[in-house]
Amino acid sequence: MALTSVDPATGEVIGRHVVADDAAVIAAVAKARAAAATWGTLSFDARRAHLLRWSSKLVQNSETFCALIHAENGKPLDDAYLELTLALEHIAWAAKNAKKALATKTVFPGALMSNFAARIEQRPLGVIGVIGPWNYPVYTPNGSIAYALAAGNTVVFKPSEFATGIGNFLADAFAEANPELPEGVFGTINGYGPTGAALVHSDVDKIAFTGSTATGKRIMAAAAENLTPVLLECGGKDAVIVAADADIKAAADAVAWGATANSGQTCAGVERVYVDRSVREEFVAEVTRILSDIRPGSDDKAAYGPMTMPSQVDVVRRHIADALRNGGTAVLGGPESVKAPFIEPVVLVDVDENAEAVREETFGPTVTICTVNSADEAVELANNAKYGLSSAVYSKKNGLAIARRLRTGATSVNSVLAFAAIPGLPFGGVGDSGIGRIHGEHGLREFVRPHSIARQRFAIPGLALLSYSRTAFTMKLLRKLVPLLHGRHK
Repeated sequence: MALTSVDPATGEVIGRHVVADDAAVIAAVAKARAAAATWGTLSFDARRAHLLRWSSKLVQNSETFCALIHAENGKPLDDAYLELTLALEHIAWAAKNAKKALATKTVFPGALMSNFAARIEQRPLGVIGVIGPWNYPVYTPNGSIAYALAAGNTVVFKPSEFATGIGNFLADAFAEANPELPEGVFGTINGYGPTGAALVHSDVDKIAFTGSTATGKRIMAAAAENLTPVLLECGGKDAVIVAADADIKAAADAVAWGATANSGQTCAGVERVYVDRSVREEFVAEVTRILSDIRPGSDDKAAYGPMTMPSQVDVVRRHIADALRNGGTAVLGGPESVKAPFIEPVVLVDVDENAEAVREETFGPTVTICTVNSADEAVELANNAKYGLSSAVYSKKNGLAIARRLRTGATSVNSVLAFAAIPGLPFGGVGDSGIGRIHGEHGLREFVRPHSIARQRFAIPGLALLSYSRTAFTMKLLRKLVPLLHGRHK
């Protein structure tokens, strides 16, 4: 069976790939398991060198790679290069910081165990199965791939069926940069849902998935059969709060870009805005002005590209219609903006909070703007969602205070998506937005298991607590020590 990859803007075939069946998936995991015996025993410095050589190979081939991203994913060449740049930043951070972040830690053993030395060592999990998305097919899965590799694991990667060529290019570049390594350190398997399901059911030590909440729940249920741990980065319905003291032009510029960049196909992009009534008119007018000049397309002048997954067009169309039925007003665009595979910007104001356009992930170049009477009301409405991936706050004086009240995994103050470009910051959500974190030290720790080691340095005669040789004297002494150690607090 073959998988045909097409240009989402034109439908032109750009590649064909063999679909991995169950046997092929098992073979790929076995190859990764064998390679782990080499990769996992390398020093952090050696793995760092291999990862940085991979980065250099991607830079050397960036023109070809970005052309492929543009053709298979649809985003403009500049956006493809920006995505690659962010991925390179994260590869470098993981490679350079794994040694420190995962270093052995000495632990104080406590007064009663003072004759022991205690330490925590971090062990690679082994083989990590990564199932990637189609919206950011380089940057997003790299948050699992690079960090898993830096921590000493090998990786079997199933790219999205809408980004198969991109995923294979990524893995091929690693192999080309490191020809001395055994096959299987970082490999791909191609296919549709059944191939991903086979990976989940295989002998991997963890599954890292990025995609819809519904699929994430199915993966978690399937992984539970073998008690395979999961890292899930799922959907978002991300909110921006524009306070009364916000820089309106800056906020409008950020919202316009955050809502429509990558055709709005950004899990941490802008979908909802809560703006203070005192600045509402100015803000709506500025967002509308900016987006009036923004157009999608596949040419060099396009601000963003087509919808990558054809079925998402119907979701966007349905959400626009539902918003208008539920009291919303389209101040820019509307149903007529949907011109598959392209969708022009749509700005919807004062939509009922129970409408699909407010409650469910739209994943298109649309945004809802709701008027509020205070920051308190904005926080309450922003938090009233089953998702909790990311958020943003615009306020000159109270941005940090408002940010701390938001139930999300990440927040940008006076910017949007800034956290995604800072490799040291962990990224992930709460609620239906997922489980676990990628990026930063937390991202590295997702791919190791702590190994606690207690080593007796010397024996204390007569004080063997963990032994049948324990004496009455030992217990008498213990009964005197415990009140001194733990019984004097008031």
